[in-house]
Amino acid sequence: MAALVNYGGGDDLCPLFSGSSRFLSLGRNVDVYCPPRKRARVIAPLGFSFSFRGREEVAAEKQQPRSIDTLPDECLFEILRRLPGEKERSSCACVSKRWLMLLTSIRSSELVARTKTTDESVKKPMPDLSKGVCAEEKECENNGYLTRRLDAEEATDLRLASIAFGSCSRGGLGRLFIRGSSSTRVTDVGLSAIAHGCPSLRVLSLWKVPLITDAGLSEIADGCPLLEKIDLCQCPQISDKGLIAVAQKCPNLTSLTIESCSSIRNEGLQAIGRCCPNLKSVTVKDCMHVGDQGIASLVSSASSSLQRIKLQTLNISDIVLAAIGHYGKNVIDLALIGLQKVNEKGFWVMGNTLGLQRLRSIAITSCSGLTDLGLQAIAKGSPSLKQLFICKSDYLSDAGLGAFAETARALENLHLEDCNRVTLAGVSSLLKCNPELKSLALVRCLGIKDVTLCPTQIPSCVSLRSLTIHDCPGVTDASLQAVGKICPQLQNVDLSGQVGVTDASLIPLIGNSKAGFVEVNLSGCVNVTDALVAMLVKSHGGTLKVFNLDGCKQITDRSLLAIADGCSELDNLDLSSCSISDYGVAVLATARHLNLRILSLASCSKVTQKSLPFLGNMGSSMVGLNLQHCSLISTYGIGLLEEKLWWCDILS
Repeated sequence: MAALVNYGGGDDLCPLFSGSSRFLSLGRNVDVYCPPRKRARVIAPLGFSFSFRGREEVAAEKQQPRSIDTLPDECLFEILRRLPGEKERSSCACVSKRWLMLLTSIRSSELVARTKTTDESVKKPMPDLSKGVCAEEKECENNGYLTRRLDAEEATDLRLASIAFGSCSRGGLGRLFIRGSSSTRVTDVGLSAIAHGCPSLRVLSLWKVPLITDAGLSEIADGCPLLEKIDLCQCPQISDKGLIAVAQKCPNLTSLTIESCSSIRNEGLQAIGRCCPNLKSVTVKDCMHVGDQGIASLVSSASSSLQRIKLQTLNISDIVLAAIGHYGKNVIDLALIGLQKVNEKGFWVMGNTLGLQRLRSIAITSCSGLTDLGLQAIAKGSPSLKQLFICKSDYLSDAGLGAFAETARALENLHLEDCNRVTLAGVSSLLKCNPELKSLALVRCLGIKDVTLCPTQIPSCVSLRSLTIHDCPGVTDASLQAVGKICPQLQNVDLSGQVGVTDASLIPLIGNSKAGFVEVNLSGCVNVTDALVAMLVKSHGGTLKVFNLDGCKQITDRSLLAIADGCSELDNLDLSSCSISDYGVAVLATARHLNLRILSLASCSKVTQKSLPFLGNMGSSMVGLNLQHCSLISTYGIGLLEEKLWWCDILS
């Protein structure tokens, strides 16, 4: 540099950099033409700053603090997995989202235990006075006592990571329910965090989480070997690969539910049947690619443990029903819904293979293959059957019901819905042959009409405790009067939607009941009056617990006077759309022996603001109050009532 400064115009020039050919020796007054050249790149040594860099920029660079966040994830991962204990990891999890996600990505097997130095190993350890307590706490700290539910927008990967990290020291996560939507952003990252931090997970329910794939489910299978129950609903990216991983890694699986998972086929169900010896319950619904091979293989492989089967809207045939009838020796509950490809032959074979000896309950809905012959075969092959539910059967008639009744002597509950070929004659034959029948429900059975026979010709049913006749327009006064005479032990009566019911038709029911009514549902019976309510309360007020008068427009404050005086056990009262006023509400509120838990006054147009002080004094027993569509009650009044009854769920 000194040579360059002291240059006086001589022929020799000492270059700045040795070996450079950029500097030429020139005379003092020589004109030389130099063609344009690309500017040479000069690399400055450390600590050397050129004059073209501003002083402010250099100062800012010197003042910029060094941060650990500049480390890549791989380096930070190695640091975090070497933390000595839970307390340190919890503190680091609070630093940032990035640190939290990295901590939850660390498996327990990847944690590096802190090694003691030589000096520390020589020292004699201090006695731990709380050793026994700590041992007990460590023993139960991860037993899976906690339950977490995430709905819609609450379900995110970050939230799952927080749950995974926070639950491990508070009893352990045992059940996780994610109820998402089409916009739910939960991915495999969040599910992996649960898998790494929650080895105690036993129940997992994924509902409408479109971004979860087989990779996330495989992580759960690897990290949660204690998994017992898994529900998958509307998970389009989960396929057989994920199910196979669960089957291989979760041998304790007892319950499997698959609904609307379009990528699942037969191979996954076959693996579940082979590898899960404790499987007890299976539900498969709306899976278009699941067929005979998958269901039949599952049933045959898990025959020693399988107890509950539900199949709905599947492309399966008679082969599956034959497999259930042959291998279902331990099945106690069977539901077949919307199986359009199953014919009469399938039901016949299922019953005649005599394999369903322990079946106690069967539900058949919208299966066009169910006929009189098939129902008779089911009764023959299921001697322990106690509950029968049949809905939307176009070919079932009185003949099939009678043949079924002659064989199924242990039947206790019968529910017939939308079975229009069944008449009162078939029901009578059932009552005659089944002395143990306790519950009978007839819903929208248009073939059920008033009897023309004398009540003495209808068999008595002393065992019947519950009767439901719902939306059967053919049932009017004559039939109900006959029922009242032949069923003296009724306790639960549901006549909702029976427009033709009058006070006269219900008098025999009320008068002949010896056991005492417990639940009465007269919703939609528009011809019922205060006189019937007064008679009912007088006869059964000491046992009545649930009373529904929704839509009975002829019910007034007189009925509430009777209820307030005579009902000592009532805890659920529905007066929606009745003609009651503030006076009736005041009467209910001031009844000392009445401890209502649920009260509905929805659409009661005569109830006004004046009722609010009385409702506020209903007592601590009130947990549910319905004031919807009460137009004369203001929002402000509802707010005041909510402040006073803060423990009560108020609908407005």
